[in-house]
Amino acid sequence: MNPTAYLILDDGSIWPGKWFGATPPEAENLKSEVSGFSGELIFNTGMTGYHEILTDPSYTGQIVLFTYPHIGNYGDDDKWSEVGPENPGRRKAVRAGGLVVRSFYGGPVPEGRQKLDDFLKENGICGISDVDTRGLTLKLRNEGSRNAVIVRADVISQLSPEFAEVQDFVRAIPKMAGLNLTGEVGTGKLEIFNENGAPHVALLDCGVKMNIIRELNARGCRISVLPSDSRVEDVLELKPDALLLSNGPGDPEPLEGPAAIAKELMGKLPLWGICLGHQILARAAGGSTYKMSFGHHGLNHPVRDEKTGRVFVTSQNHGFAVDENSLPEGLAVRFRNASDGSIEGLENKEMKLLCVQHHPEASPGPVDSSWVFDAFLETLNETLTFSPANPGKQG
Repeated sequence: MNPTAYLILDDGSIWPGKWFGATPPEAENLKSEVSGFSGELIFNTGMTGYHEILTDPSYTGQIVLFTYPHIGNYGDDDKWSEVGPENPGRRKAVRAGGLVVRSFYGGPVPEGRQKLDDFLKENGICGISDVDTRGLTLKLRNEGSRNAVIVRADVISQLSPEFAEVQDFVRAIPKMAGLNLTGEVGTGKLEIFNENGAPHVALLDCGVKMNIIRELNARGCRISVLPSDSRVEDVLELKPDALLLSNGPGDPEPLEGPAAIAKELMGKLPLWGICLGHQILARAAGGSTYKMSFGHHGLNHPVRDEKTGRVFVTSQNHGFAVDENSLPEGLAVRFRNASDGSIEGLENKEMKLLCVQHHPEASPGPVDSSWVFDAFLETLNETLTFSPANPGKQG
């Protein structure tokens, strides 16, 4: 294990540990570049799936703390990556801004896989182990998410001469509220998957997870992936049967472009949304969103379908939510979090609008809600312009 490192929060609290992965910057030599060792510190309650989580574009700008104590024991495989259809080499494969664990495994992994330590080094991402993750999780749960930085030093305390410099640095990291991060993720040009498939789904890429595309492809869809800065004319030119607004990082409030597209097409084209896309659709319809205290990040979040009363376990990753009191008439709450009552999905049958806050594509996590993709396709029953060549799991 490498020498001592420290996780320092914007409230001045210091959490010692040992670093792994990419070498953290020295405490007295911090640079303006914040990628790979700093960001908003959040906790994830998943017991598995660290590779998918680290490569999920929605974690851009965040340091991930795993509540599960032992991480790294089964290695990494590029086949599990959730980075969407971005140009090869355009951006790093790991999107999280750092990794915090209680116990890091650096031993042998199955043949054909890469050690987590090497995977992080390759992508310039710092990790810190031997941290009191239980105490830190309780702090975040009670006080809310905070910005943090991972630094390298022999000894550091609030009395150390370099501590003031570190505090200035971490306090200068932009808060997630009000932050537009879609420019750091997603495709830079039109990408088409399953060109001969049907129905035709236009996907506005705000940081899409690759498994969303896999799920649509498995159902026979043609998927046209558009950059997040596309115009409504770009969508209409494709003549799609529906528009899906993807997941992604950051705050939905400053995303005026995607919201304008959704508002223009509302009632004219079936609209679907996942996670950030759900929040954008709510705002486009006249609703508002708010920053949650510590968000929902994990693989074990219960969601209730208000239509059937059925409860299913979901994968989730969001720090913002839709304000129920702001919803316009006609936009119904279809799904609700069974733990805290927050909105997990909206529906308007007349406008053929359906969106979910959780992740039906999982990866990682349970597949209880994969049927949501079938529900998306059911909104097309009266509007299809193409006959499905391969209906897959529709029905």
